[in-house]
Amino acid sequence: MTSYDYPFNERIRTLLRLEHLFASILHCVKSKHELDHHCALIEMFHVLDVVDRVELKTDMLQELDRQKSVMENLRGNPAIAEDVLSDTLREIEQITQLLRTTPGKIGQALRDSEWLMSIKQRAIIPGGVCEFDVPSYHYWRGLPDEERQRDLHAWLYHLMPIYDSLRIILRILRGSGAATQLVASNGLYQQMLGGAKLAQMLRIKVINDAPCFPEVSANKYAINIRFNALDGVHKPKQYERDVSFELTLCNL
Repeated sequence: MTSYDYPFNERIRTLLRLEHLFASILHCVKSKHELDHHCALIEMFHVLDVVDRVELKTDMLQELDRQKSVMENLRGNPAIAEDVLSDTLREIEQITQLLRTTPGKIGQALRDSEWLMSIKQRAIIPGGVCEFDVPSYHYWRGLPDEERQRDLHAWLYHLMPIYDSLRIILRILRGSGAATQLVASNGLYQQMLGGAKLAQMLRIKVINDAPCFPEVSANKYAINIRFNALDGVHKPKQYERDVSFELTLCNL
């Protein structure tokens, strides 16, 4: 099934954006083509931009400490698999320790590199890293694949504490809710929200060959889901048939 995540606040929105960037980086680093390695480096610069805008390291530590406290209280609960709980707590402890021992800002070593920052500055300009603009970068891209990969892994190492942290936080978030099977009549669905604790993210799953995709608008009172299809010129329009889907409201 195809899954769609919709964050309800800026904090979760930032984590999902970073997850998207890291997925692209990790995929491109595995490749041996210089264009994929170029894309990986540009995405690393995007991660630095996101991290610079928020106090992400402190926020991650606070959330991991909170999750650890919650899970410690679950010990002895017969409804909880003790081995899975212990593994998760051990992973949280390892990631927390890594974050705490990382000096300064995440990715500071990349910011301290004048060469990388010169590329980052030029990359803002469309086509700004052509060979005549940054000949040293053109030279680097022409190095053997293994040398480029070694450099990329060395740079990525300084960003991994954030990736490891958001990976476990999003895993806990996605596993926090119970899925409900629903039907959007004529492509439309609305659900009123109640309860003292607001959801932080909504997950929608539809079958892989469904000829439509969901668009969500939500506030603290209600969720509105509209399923759209793409017409011949790729302009979204309402899908006017019933759509079966799976809905999960997630909260940390």
